[in-house]
Amino acid sequence: MAATTPSLKSPRNGGSRLARREALTFYLLISPWLIGLLIFVLGPITASLGFSFTRWDLLTAPAVVGLRNYTRMLDDRFFWQSLSVTVRYTLMYVPSELIGGLLLALLMNQVGARGIRSIRTIYYMPSVLSGVAFVVVWMWLFHPEAGLINATLAMAGIRGPRWLTDPGTALTALWLMSLWGLGRTAIIYLAGLRGIPKELYEAAAIDGAGAGQSFRRITLPMLTPAIFFNLVLSIISTFQTFTSAFVATNGGPLDATLFYVLYLYRKAFQEFQMGYASALAWVLFLIILGLTLLVVRSGQWWVYYEGEQR
Repeated sequence: MAATTPSLKSPRNGGSRLARREALTFYLLISPWLIGLLIFVLGPITASLGFSFTRWDLLTAPAVVGLRNYTRMLDDRFFWQSLSVTVRYTLMYVPSELIGGLLLALLMNQVGARGIRSIRTIYYMPSVLSGVAFVVVWMWLFHPEAGLINATLAMAGIRGPRWLTDPGTALTALWLMSLWGLGRTAIIYLAGLRGIPKELYEAAAIDGAGAGQSFRRITLPMLTPAIFFNLVLSIISTFQTFTSAFVATNGGPLDATLFYVLYLYRKAFQEFQMGYASALAWVLFLIILGLTLLVVRSGQWWVYYEGEQR
């Protein structure tokens, strides 16, 4: 009677069937996300790139115009005005957010474990409030006659500015308004501060280092990943500023707060120049991408990661 040899293919075939079943289950589970990504993200992005080379008003068929939308920006005064306003706002907001958020985090880090949760919630709450409601409150605070800020200044004998209605102070008012959301940045810094080993400070104290030296030699280097993260997010968010300017000033007075995205919105949904608006969107994308890559590239010289050899 011939001996039967066990089949070596059965376990392998069983394993491959199990792997195929797991792969099929995986793709079925993520298929809603993939479909949403294709329809609502990649599809519109690809379409906008095509529309940027056309003249289209949403009512008639797109007409191909080549690079005319991009060359048109060179002579567009409002394009340069909106870009200038956005850059100036970025230069005002990014340093103040990084420094102000760090100071706020350092203050919160001194609070005991019981109080830190309440304080953290209070400071982070403005970051999750509705943008429109947030701006409406600040519009009342900045009101030149009935606003709380000017009323407080008047009690001290100071005549307050007209804030949002004065071209010289409107952008500053929006900048002050934005500082209300420092809680998001401070929370990220606070997480970084809590992650610094206490042994480093104890060793520095034994060596005679003061508070200032410990901050420069320990705290700041260990916080550079958080600083890097906040810097990238701040640059991206400021170049996409829209809600505060749209609700509070609508780009005025005299285009003093005409942000880039607000100008893009006007071209797309008020003047129905979808081709030109698409070109503006892609220029904005390239600007943000370039600045982000520049920051990422510079990070190799100033960002320190624990355990990294230099």
